[in-house]
Amino acid sequence: MSDENKNQFDHVVEEITKNYISDEVFVARENRRLPSRSSSIILIKRLRALMFPGYFEEKNFEYLDARYFVGDTLNSIRSELRALVETALLYTNEGRAREEISAEAAETARYFIGRLPELQSMLLKDVQAGFDGDPAAKSRQEVIASYPGVFAIFVYRMAHELYVRNVPFIPRIMTEYAHSRTGIDINPGAEIGEYFFIDHGTGVVIGETTKIGNNVKLYQGVTLGALSTRKGQLLADVKRHPTIEHDVTIYSGATILGGDTVIGAHSIIGGNTFITESVPAYTKVTLKAPEMAFQADPPKAEGEEEWIWDWVI
Repeated sequence: MSDENKNQFDHVVEEITKNYISDEVFVARENRRLPSRSSSIILIKRLRALMFPGYFEEKNFEYLDARYFVGDTLNSIRSELRALVETALLYTNEGRAREEISAEAAETARYFIGRLPELQSMLLKDVQAGFDGDPAAKSRQEVIASYPGVFAIFVYRMAHELYVRNVPFIPRIMTEYAHSRTGIDINPGAEIGEYFFIDHGTGVVIGETTKIGNNVKLYQGVTLGALSTRKGQLLADVKRHPTIEHDVTIYSGATILGGDTVIGAHSIIGGNTFITESVPAYTKVTLKAPEMAFQADPPKAEGEEEWIWDWVI
């Protein structure tokens, strides 16, 4: 390496090292670290195996003892979740005693384990909603095994339980993993009722303060977002995203924005609509159909074809 290249290299090393020291984003704090993303993903896979046994493992579940399988899997989940939560709390609570944080992590793991039977019941209702709502679905088993919307909802429901316990990092790591796998972005803070289904799913965005009732169905490309986030962190505790009441269907490409926006029960929101005001119950919202006109001129010369397309929208 030439002297000039070495000097440049040493300068870059020095500047990057300064950033490590001066900005907490780039350096692990003393005796503390961020929770592992890979461990969070392993936890998701264990939970999926528990919720839907026999679908995603190579083992033939019918030959396993169910009680042993559930007990063994729950024990692994509790241990892994406790360690992850303790790591996350240690990173964000510098002034608290290690013993206090360990006790909170253990209680969070206990709470989470206790919620799993109800979460499984909710997930089975989501699967039923998917089967009932999609004439292309051949069975509930197919919905569980292959529908990206079901996977995204499953991860959201697990992450939401940790979000409501104020667990840092882990809920968002979990839902962003599902986002990367499915193209469906559900913030773990959203509140979503029973029998929820996302058909096709790609491009769906559901913001943190969204509230969704029971029997709601979304199609691809739907955004439930905020009107503006220019105030940044000043909006952290403000309801920024819409409320969707029971029995609403929202078709592809619809955008619904704003914390004060309420879509009334039993409404249908048509595709590609843009909504920033509340909609009464039992309302159908559609975009006026565009008009397309096609005009073709005759050929200018024998054997020559020339098409002129006039689009009127």
